Amino acid sequence: MIFRFLLVILIFIYSLKPVLSELDFKSEINEINANVVFLRHSIAPGFGDPKNFKIDDCSTQRNLSKTGILQARSIGKFFIENNIEFSEILSSQWCRCKDTINEMNIGNWKTFPGLNSFFQNFSKKQIVLPLLLDKLKNVKNDELILLVTHQIVISEITNVSPPSGGIVIYNTKNKKAKLIRNITN
Repeated sequence: MIFRFLLVILIFIYSLKPVLSELDFKSEINEINANVVFLRHSIAPGFGDPKNFKIDDCSTQRNLSKTGILQARSIGKFFIENNIEFSEILSSQWCRCKDTINEMNIGNWKTFPGLNSFFQNFSKKQIVLPLLLDKLKNVKNDELILLVTHQIVISEITNVSPPSGGIVIYNTKNKKAKLIRNITN
């Protein structure tokens, strides 16, 4: 019984080991000249947020699971070990996005309302998207920025729907986007 439990734990830990190398990731970036990396927040079980949602109260939101925390740490470890540096790091104001970037521990970041979810209208699409589109319009070709956000925001801009912890690279000039296989499995 204990052996089986330890085996399951070891398999789980191994599954969190990044499978994409620095060379592969940078090659993917260069292939479309991406200057934006969209990261969907790590695993936060459930669907949407509770009806009593408050942006400044994490207890009213869907939050990262223990697996989500480990996933975020693994993504951060991948970026650190592979010397992937960002000129700017922005996060949605939702706790699961802020917790994802906190757990990644890759540098200074700030919240940006242009990354907030408009899935349940807790933020308004007509406010969020113009902020984000203006931000994207001003990203330079030689920059690489990280945007931690939600599936609905990423798919609205890129037409790609990543899984939790999934990455979509994006070129703001030609609008090319590409889903990167999850770097943690």
